[in-house]
Amino acid sequence: MKLDERHLIQLAAVVQSGGVTEGAASIGMAQPAVSRTLALLERRLGEPLFLKGRRPLQPTPLGRSLAELGNTMLQASRRASEVVESFHQGRTGVVRIAGTPFFMDALISEVVAEFQTINPEIRIEQTYAYLPALQAALHAGQIDLAICPIDILDEGSGLTFDEILPGRNVIACRSTHPLLMRRKARTSELLDYPWIAPPPGSPLLTDLRSLLLSLGATEIKVRYSGGSLTSTMTYLKGTDALTILPHGVVFAFRKEGAVTALPVKIPHPERALGLLRLAAAPRAPAVEAFAQHVSQNFRNLRHLIKRHEQAVIW
Repeated sequence: MKLDERHLIQLAAVVQSGGVTEGAASIGMAQPAVSRTLALLERRLGEPLFLKGRRPLQPTPLGRSLAELGNTMLQASRRASEVVESFHQGRTGVVRIAGTPFFMDALISEVVAEFQTINPEIRIEQTYAYLPALQAALHAGQIDLAICPIDILDEGSGLTFDEILPGRNVIACRSTHPLLMRRKARTSELLDYPWIAPPPGSPLLTDLRSLLLSLGATEIKVRYSGGSLTSTMTYLKGTDALTILPHGVVFAFRKEGAVTALPVKIPHPERALGLLRLAAAPRAPAVEAFAQHVSQNFRNLRHLIKRHEQAVIW
């Protein structure tokens, strides 16, 4: 005999509430409809579901057994409703992000941690890549959101870009670097020290070459190249080497006090850090919630960086 699962759920609600009216209200149904269901179920079974003359209603052994099964379904149904509601509110789901390594490690990882403290049911899947690979991953549906520096989008790219931090590079060094001991370092002195080259494919590598050309360098003393952000910072702390980094990345390490920026103005790159997405892709609530959290976090960061810049003589 096949029983309708909905009938068992209604039976469970009545048993839990101790009355038909109360049980119907608990599952959003009218009392007459539930009464008809119980009568239909008793006819199909050929057995009573409740003891006669008992108030509140008391189930028979068979009625209780069926109600227990119905309760399992009822709880699953309520849990499913909660899952759907959480999904639509952006409190559950998966967010697949990717971005340029230095920005992801210095700035985004902390934002992710803060976001998941607020939204523990959202899983973040992160990978690293530079712009060409990020664009390909977005079009292939492999990621939901790219966080990267970009100058201008090609017409017809099918992507949208929302700036979260303006581009600005600085020359980074250890906080006890000899050039910081000078009253005012000359740009020509920058070429007297070895340099750390950013990883291949990084837009910072292009920026470094442009900077050194503007200083009149025909060759560069590269002593270390291709390292991660952690290894680059560790190398800076222990040597007199210099490197070029986004100001936001150096700012993120300000509390450690071991690495800082030389007070030397250098050309700003024609790009900004931002969120890159498919223009026509469905906007999953969890992805939207994360994107809004990133944007708000960076609005605060821009304010802090601006105050810091105003306090430093460049």
